[in-house]
Amino acid sequence: MTELSGTGVTPRAGIGRVVWYRGTTDLEDPPDPATVDPDEELAAFESAQEAAHEELERERERTSERLGEDEAEIFDAHRAFLDDPEIVGGIEAAIENGLPAPHAIRRAFTDPIARFENLDGPMAERADDLRDVRDRLLRLVTDGDRMDLGDLPDGSVLVAERLTPSDTAQLDADAIAGFATIFGGRTSHAAIFARSLAIPAVVGVGEELAQVGDGRELVVDGEQGTVVIDPDDEARNRVSVSETPIVEDHVSTAGGREIEVAANVGTLAELDVAAEQGADGIGLFRTEFLFLDREAPPDEEEQYEAYTAALSAFPDERVVVRTLDIGGDKPIPYLDTPDEANPFLGERGIRRSLGPDSDLFEAQLRALLRAAGDHEDSGGSLAVMFPLVASVEELDAALSRVESVAAELAGEGINHAVPELGVMIETPGSVFMAEALAERVSFLSIGTNDLTQYVMAASRENERVSDLHDPRYPAVLRAIRRTVQAGHDGDAWVGMCGEMAGDPALTDLLVGLGLDELSMSAITVPDVKANVPEIDTDDAAERADRILAAQTREEVVRLLSVEEAE
Repeated sequence: MTELSGTGVTPRAGIGRVVWYRGTTDLEDPPDPATVDPDEELAAFESAQEAAHEELERERERTSERLGEDEAEIFDAHRAFLDDPEIVGGIEAAIENGLPAPHAIRRAFTDPIARFENLDGPMAERADDLRDVRDRLLRLVTDGDRMDLGDLPDGSVLVAERLTPSDTAQLDADAIAGFATIFGGRTSHAAIFARSLAIPAVVGVGEELAQVGDGRELVVDGEQGTVVIDPDDEARNRVSVSETPIVEDHVSTAGGREIEVAANVGTLAELDVAAEQGADGIGLFRTEFLFLDREAPPDEEEQYEAYTAALSAFPDERVVVRTLDIGGDKPIPYLDTPDEANPFLGERGIRRSLGPDSDLFEAQLRALLRAAGDHEDSGGSLAVMFPLVASVEELDAALSRVESVAAELAGEGINHAVPELGVMIETPGSVFMAEALAERVSFLSIGTNDLTQYVMAASRENERVSDLHDPRYPAVLRAIRRTVQAGHDGDAWVGMCGEMAGDPALTDLLVGLGLDELSMSAITVPDVKANVPEIDTDDAAERADRILAAQTREEVVRLLSVEEAE
């Protein structure tokens, strides 16, 4: 038995037989340039480029349906790489100089990949995205076969040098026991997909993993960050008890303060997963999925059925639905979305609902109020929150629309109810006006992904500033504290639905900051729930105060590690 260490990316463990995956197309030495026909090779490249675009579009649609829109967006970046002037120009120049198309493709990607690899942190892992595009082009231009990773034998442990996003998106979570890679990090897209699919995974194991042959038995422990080759009985038994037990009941801190632990969902299929993981309802129902990958928006009746399905999946819990949040990184082709220089600071979220998409907003509100009315007598409840609110004026306008829709439904004799209403706190403007906002609604929900982006002036889509997109920066933590205090002063409960909420290492801090609810990817619900009863509320508040006094991210990280060790 041999144990190797890497980086665990899911709180899951699995055991199975190794299946090696080698995705890169091998090329022989290039022929004499005099024998190469540049026109023929250029045509071959352009044909492969077009086919790659078509493949990426199909994979984007499948990923959006399976995992949600956020995960699918990586394929938009891949399509951009396909048309990148530096890369395309490099391929064309190499072909003109006598290289066949496959060798020209490999050469043109070499320097861009190397530049990313020489960077630190998450930026280095973006090299995998370039490799994904390169290998796709190489396979298409050489008519190579693609290993079907969605049809692996049950119980397989996939082992590879590295896995690209399109590789991981193929995996069947019900069949595969896990995967392990020689290279890779926690923030790579393959790791993100593994968490979304709840697949045990360990990345960055190192070159020793290359010595493990096909068919060997392997334990992949994504919680401990280890792989065990030829495990003994003790290691096998650890797999069966490694997963955190599902807790179906609500949990409270050691002092008796209840913390609601809910799930974020993007599709109806995710509702069952959230329930299976013991989620206390839904803290973020992204309604964009209803509007994507279609030629026209859903009508009121289709939306009503979707919201009713969510309420039926959690009959005794709260379901928080976010109204349509498009624009920025989530355009919808059939809507007249502007081509903006900086879409994240442009017409998106509530701005579109109160403006060009007002008819869609009204139809959505009608469906939501009808669903709330039909479930008014059940044990659960519907809550609705508005995205990207930056001012009191925007909230007042949204609340006025709710009132007018309720009046219309009453006039038509249609059963309805006004649900619990809330605001997403994603902008510095909403942080500074949080108390005034809280006085008008029942709850505030902090979206740390966008809040971090705006507080740190670091676009989520700009890899050059990705290190700034970390909620552990003191400015972001202080914005969270200010929001919680203002919300409570305004008699509103305060939740969090960004990725930060699902990090078990931060549960103590978030409880100490005063959050009432945490909503996250379903896979992390059991681990966060397991942490809550161990927390002494007063001690957590004191630890949070010490962390809030920090002036740098490095100091915050150090203090968090000290607190965890204690």
